[in-house]
Amino acid sequence: MASFNRVILLGNVTRDPELRYISNGTAVTDIGLAVNDRRKTATGEWVEETTFVDVTLWGRTAEVAGEYVTKGSPLMIEGRLKLDTWEKDGKKNSKLRVVGERMQLLGSRAGGGGDAPRGRARPAGRPGGQPVDEFEGGSSYDDGPASGEPSPSMGSDDDIPF
Repeated sequence: MASFNRVILLGNVTRDPELRYISNGTAVTDIGLAVNDRRKTATGEWVEETTFVDVTLWGRTAEVAGEYVTKGSPLMIEGRLKLDTWEKDGKKNSKLRVVGERMQLLGSRAGGGGDAPRGRARPAGRPGGQPVDEFEGGSSYDDGPASGEPSPSMGSDDDIPF
């Protein structure tokens, strides 16, 4: 049987991320994302519903979130669903969350009023303000290829065919 587990969310961060490191030194942070949906009721009235989603980010993506993301920041998250289960006081509990594999900071790149918090510099290494992957608009971060091979976007100018 085939299966596919992919989630793409666009919303606003509900709380400042709290970056922490697990025992092997890997960075991790949990963020809340508020995703709004607008629909028409049977009476023709528009209503807005907000869904709150817990997202866990790992590695470099978690570090970037800890440095540049604040409450209210607009974000795009791509990842997968994961069901956490645990037992407490003899009662079984479960919670569905998103493991974020890629994060894109959204908002203005122009000076003043951008998506970087006050007093923090924007990430370096993106000449001309270009995103580092295929998403349009902001800056995006992921942990790169799992095998440790360099990403195709990290090639040198000699790799450009013109």
